[in-house]
Amino acid sequence: MILLSFDIEEFDLPLEHSVDLSFEKQIEYSKEGTRIILELLKKYQVKATFFCTAIFAINARELIEDIIQQGHEVASHGYNHASFVKEDLARSKNLLEEMTGRPVNGYRMAYMMKNDIKDIADAGYIYDSSINPTFIPGRYNNLYLSRTCYLDHGILELPASVSPLARVPLFWLSMHNLPFRFYIYLCKRALKKDRYLNVYFHSWEFSSHLHDKGLKVPFIVRRNTGNKLRNKLEHIVQLFLSQGESFQSINDYVNKYLDQNGIKK
Repeated sequence: MILLSFDIEEFDLPLEHSVDLSFEKQIEYSKEGTRIILELLKKYQVKATFFCTAIFAINARELIEDIIQQGHEVASHGYNHASFVKEDLARSKNLLEEMTGRPVNGYRMAYMMKNDIKDIADAGYIYDSSINPTFIPGRYNNLYLSRTCYLDHGILELPASVSPLARVPLFWLSMHNLPFRFYIYLCKRALKKDRYLNVYFHSWEFSSHLHDKGLKVPFIVRRNTGNKLRNKLEHIVQLFLSQGESFQSINDYVNKYLDQNGIKK
C-alpha cells in the first residue's frame, strides 16, 4: 500500500533566508505545484492525502474543491505554516471541515515538529503523521521512536517511512538528492518490510520558480524540483502500479487498520 501525501502551504521558505517574498507569490507558487500534482494523480487515477494549512485553503478554495472532487483526502497542516498555538489544532480542523463538508481526521505539524499528542486527541483528530523516525542534525532526533504506526492516547501515529536498516528517511529531500535508483530500492525495502510506504512532498517543490534568482533556496532543496520532480514522481507511480501496488489516502488506511485491530475511533 502506497500512502502518498502532499503538504500544501504558504511557500515561506525564502523568508527563512531573509528574502521578502510576497504573500501572493507564496500562495501562487504552491497553487502552481498543487495543480501539477492533481493533474498527475488524475492521469493515473491514484488517491492521495493533502495536508493543508487553513491560510492556504482560504486563498485556494477552487483547488480544495478540486482535491475533494477527485476523491482525495484533505487533512490539517495547522492554521498557518510559520507559527503555532494550541488553539490552531481545532481552528484549522473546523475551518477545513466547513470548507470541504467532510470530516478532517488527520493532522501533520509544520516542519514535522513535535506536538503534544493529548492536544491532538482533544482537538478531535483520529491520526497524526508528524513524526520522521530518523536522525537529521538540527532537525530530528527520533531514533527511539517506532518506525511504523502505533497507538498513543487514542491517536494512531503514522510516522513517515524510513529504510528498515539505518533509518534513511524517504521524505522529499531524499527524492531530490539520493541517486534515484537507490531511493527506489530503499522504498521497496520499506514497503516489503512494513507493508505500506508513507512518503510526502510539498506542493511548492513542483513549482517552476525555485530556481528564480534572489529566492536563495538552498541547493539541496531546489535540486531536481519542478518538472524534474514531477517526472520522478510519475516514474514511481508507474512502477508501483505495474507491480500491483495500490495507492490509498491515509484516512482510508487508518480506518482499515483500526477496524482490523478492533480499535474504536
